[in-house]
Amino acid sequence: MHAAVVTSFDGPPQYGEYPTPVAQGENEMVVDVLAAGLHPLVKARANGTHYSSTGTLPFVPGVDGVVRDQHGNLRYTVLDDSDLGTLAEQTVIDPRRSVVLPGDVDPVRIAAAMNPAMSSWVALRRRIAFREGQRVLVLGATGSAGRMAVQIAKQFGAAYVIAAGRNASRLAALHELGADETVTFDLADRAADVDVVLDYVWGEPSARAMTAMITARRDRGTPLNWIQIGSVAGQTLPVHSSLLRASRLQICGSGIGSVSPRDFLAELPELAVAVHTGAIDVQARPVPLAQVNETWSATTDDRIVYLP
Repeated sequence: MHAAVVTSFDGPPQYGEYPTPVAQGENEMVVDVLAAGLHPLVKARANGTHYSSTGTLPFVPGVDGVVRDQHGNLRYTVLDDSDLGTLAEQTVIDPRRSVVLPGDVDPVRIAAAMNPAMSSWVALRRRIAFREGQRVLVLGATGSAGRMAVQIAKQFGAAYVIAAGRNASRLAALHELGADETVTFDLADRAADVDVVLDYVWGEPSARAMTAMITARRDRGTPLNWIQIGSVAGQTLPVHSSLLRASRLQICGSGIGSVSPRDFLAELPELAVAVHTGAIDVQARPVPLAQVNETWSATTDDRIVYLP
């Protein structure tokens, strides 16, 4: 079969032949892949920088996708660590790590949205005791996952959502998606009194925002849940000790490991319905998998979805 194959951590995958998969146990099923998203996690595993990377070569990347099983059912599936991902004509899944989809779903829409939407959905559902009426700041709101985080926070009952980013024109477009206010990173103190921060940025920009927000916070005794989800600006963040002593700053992460597979899977059905029905706005760009080499590093506002 054909697949995108990673043979080196120094370059993009190459489209070529790969052994046809075979199911090994009663909880394995060979499926046809219809659509698979190119997510930051996929890229990070492919270049060996993600903390969940195995370091094994060669392998087929891809962590999730829409597949058709042997009975003709459409499924959204999430893969465990495997040398055979979803950027292939076929893959092997554990059906218990999937959800059956309606027959009229758009595979591209589902493949584009589920992974980035899951980041904020699971963070608010599984990592903190989020309550309706709370105020939320999304750091890095102009990216695909950040755009969805604005919408999801509103759907979960946030009273006020502030979207923060660098690009003013992209920020302005977020008002239509539910953002009550938009700010650039250097104006983060305007978000000082939020209850929850969904942080897709980390690094130095988040450190500056955190300092400015806590310094300007009217009631430092009110908990501030800072959820670290992404790290596009850096892997580390220097936190001054006074910020932790002088406020109820509570930092936690949300991702593979801090959220159990069971908890992730429990959220899939409701999230899939939200994506399918249009409750979450999705920007997707379908691309033939044969073009993986030339599109792997493409700059686009849309989430690239490969069609094997």
